[in-house]
Amino acid sequence: MKMAKGIPLNDQDRIPWLCSLHDILVREVASGQQVVLACSALKKMYRDILIRGKEGAPLKRDESGKEEKPAELQLLVVHLSGSFEVISGRLLKRKGHFMPPELLQSQFDTLEPPSAPENFIQVSVEKNLAEIIATIMETLK
Repeated sequence: MKMAKGIPLNDQDRIPWLCSLHDILVREVASGQQVVLACSALKKMYRDILIRGKEGAPLKRDESGKEEKPAELQLLVVHLSGSFEVISGRLLKRKGHFMPPELLQSQFDTLEPPSAPENFIQVSVEKNLAEIIATIMETLK
């Protein structure tokens, strides 16, 4: 609702949502599923939450009362990179999306591109969809 009103989200808005996504990922991976999650995890902290859950969350205890570490996921971040101009042009053509194009600058301002030691690849949005998919699939082999 905030974004639809042109108000950028802050960490307090995003963290509960990212924790929920982490829980979904853990559940699906535990059931044997291979999972693709598309979201704008703009900051390293957000990607860390997707991998480990919320930092500082109380540890769970098993049946014997022993503390269990939160589930940690293996995650490949696909960083789709593009210039402000290219992405802005695409947003202006998009119809019916909750995020107005006016918020794009706040997204770029918030962005912390992945870097070592994160597990990531960077793919240009100027490639066509088939090339992007091929690059991702080749990395996953």
